[in-house]
Amino acid sequence: MINLFKKKNITPDIPELSSFEQNLMNKIKNMSMTSIERQFSLIKSVQYIVNNNIYGDIVECGVWRGGNMVLVAELLKKFKVFRKLWLYDTFEGMTKPSKFDKSKRSGAAIKKFYDNKIGKNSSDWCFASIDEVKKNLYKTRYPSEKIKFIKGPVEETLKKNKPQKISILRLDTDWYSSTKKELEILYPKLVKNGVIIIDDYGHWQGCRKACDEYFRNKKILFHRIDYTCRVGIKI
Repeated sequence: MINLFKKKNITPDIPELSSFEQNLMNKIKNMSMTSIERQFSLIKSVQYIVNNNIYGDIVECGVWRGGNMVLVAELLKKFKVFRKLWLYDTFEGMTKPSKFDKSKRSGAAIKKFYDNKIGKNSSDWCFASIDEVKKNLYKTRYPSEKIKFIKGPVEETLKKNKPQKISILRLDTDWYSSTKKELEILYPKLVKNGVIIIDDYGHWQGCRKACDEYFRNKKILFHRIDYTCRVGIKI
């Protein structure tokens, strides 16, 4: 992820973007680090599952300030469709990366982790508290009983807290270990024709390694959204 804390109003060159959708992008501009291309692909993914009656919950692993799920909640409200939303995060910053977690742009992740280290296995890198994220989500007035906040490293929390069926699975925890565990546990729960979004495939080598290993013998086509994000549909 590239840490962008302040953004100007978005005026993207996307002809099919409605004024409602553009307003949504501006609403979450300080709650999300994702590019406008990635936000637009998420908008289209929500429209796709609603228009095609693809049943299942919507899951994001690695939520930062909750901007992407705010976007999802506002879209679902507009459609008058209320899926359960699952937000997985440590809510304590990035976990410790492994030797696989490096990028051509920023080098080994472990250096930045130690530069921002605040605990044995946590840092204030991409830190946002669970209270801040709850505040952002509850402001949407999306039904609170439909929103689940799962706190802790996914390698631990996914053992007990997971949905039965998923229509959109968005993975954004960056590292090899967390991405691999998410795929092993959550991808089997993604329904046929459901959408999977990998935010860091192009940026972090550990994320790419986890995906390449998991999907080596599976039939799925991933489409490039921008330099780092990939999206696919389960067949």
